Amino acid sequence: MIEYNDASPEVRAVYDDIMATRKIDWINNFWKALAHDPKTLRRTWESIKEIMGPGELDTLTKELIYVAVSTTNQCGYCIASHTAGARKAGMTDAMFGELMAVVGMANETNRLASGYQVPIDDRFLAK
Repeated sequence: MIEYNDASPEVRAVYDDIMATRKIDWINNFWKALAHDPKTLRRTWESIKEIMGPGELDTLTKELIYVAVSTTNQCGYCIASHTAGARKAGMTDAMFGELMAVVGMANETNRLASGYQVPIDDRFLAK
């Protein structure tokens, strides 16, 4: 983990942007790990900043999607990070429970549809 005080000027610039954008006063371990490769750090931060920033979907929706995908991919770090982000954006315990129910159901039915090799209905296909 590359701490702020040990970081190169290039890495510190990204750290400073992360803290300013997120209105926080610390850098989490994900960024500290990526800092070993400053190009990957900058590229990943710029992508996340763009994708998770203002757009057609609100912040809570984006965070909920991130939690859902992270749960399916079994990334404990991202589950923790984006659950915190979702809570900051307004997610309640009830919403989290319902989200996990949807994630579990989607994973179950995805596996069933894949296992049975169910053909896609023509009415579902875009015209």
